[in-house]
Amino acid sequence: MRLSDFQFQLPDKLIAQSPSPARDQSRLLALNRADGKMYDSKFSDILHFFKPGDALVLNETKVFPARLHGQKEKTDAKIEVFLLRELNDSLWEVLVKPARKVRTGNTIWFNNNVHCEVVDNTISGGRVVRFKCDGNFHDIVESVGDSPLPPYIKRPPTTEDKERYQTVYARVSGAVAAPTAGLHFTEELLNQISALGVEIIPILLHVGLGTFRPVCVEDLSRHHMDSEYYEISEDAAARINSVRSNGGRIFSVGTTTTRALESVADATGRVRAESGWTDLFIYPSYTYKVVDCLLTNFHLPGSTLIMLVSAFADRDTTIKAYKYAIRKKYRFYSYGDAMLII
Repeated sequence: MRLSDFQFQLPDKLIAQSPSPARDQSRLLALNRADGKMYDSKFSDILHFFKPGDALVLNETKVFPARLHGQKEKTDAKIEVFLLRELNDSLWEVLVKPARKVRTGNTIWFNNNVHCEVVDNTISGGRVVRFKCDGNFHDIVESVGDSPLPPYIKRPPTTEDKERYQTVYARVSGAVAAPTAGLHFTEELLNQISALGVEIIPILLHVGLGTFRPVCVEDLSRHHMDSEYYEISEDAAARINSVRSNGGRIFSVGTTTTRALESVADATGRVRAESGWTDLFIYPSYTYKVVDCLLTNFHLPGSTLIMLVSAFADRDTTIKAYKYAIRKKYRFYSYGDAMLII
């Protein structure tokens, strides 16, 4: 497959700039991948697609306010620092903007309590910085950082984003982007799903910017995914394997949950308990081992995310569904509507 196979025209007006008034009242496009039929509904109708004995697997990663705004020492130039990955207690890999103004040896101040020194460059164009602060660094970031909204949301982050750009079941801080398919769930809806006899199973994958990094090569076999940290507990693995052994289906919430599950599955679909880093790149003609049903938002043209979806539903069916969603004016991307592929 080639990059050009996953391009399509998307009107800017369909890129959601704000969340829906209520999480579970966004729209839901259900796609049957066996016959290509599509059904329009609202997200709370997802209840009708479950059967007793199924499992809903969620990514319980929590977004932290990774975008910091500071000033360069001596020149007072405004610098944005986007936290990507903690390398040790004080050393971080970051992105900086504008990059041309930030060199090794520069110091950037965020307030009187915290600043960082640029100590190295990264091969991907980022920087390695060492933070110094008075107090607990993570607590300070929570107070001074902004929600790391994606660049296609053309407005400043608000206090509402700190709550809405987070799933209701987020538990383990470490993501720089939300697992957006899960943003549609409410506590009440999850309780209703559980009452149907569906296992709700949390796993973890800390979403990094690599998930959203553009593909820059036409030949997809030459694209390399950045690694992201995951954890599948003994309990989660045992429950998933039990559901599969008993004939239940695995509903995966989002591309991040899907990558984690597929990274720890053997050829028979049995999941092992494990933690580590995955750079698994799923695109056609990848053969899925664990996931039976996929819940996902609508993604960017040419992104690794639409490639993952196309490997699940096949490329032609996926592009057809996306064109249908555009005609029906579904909202796209992080704060947009959802698609359930069964």
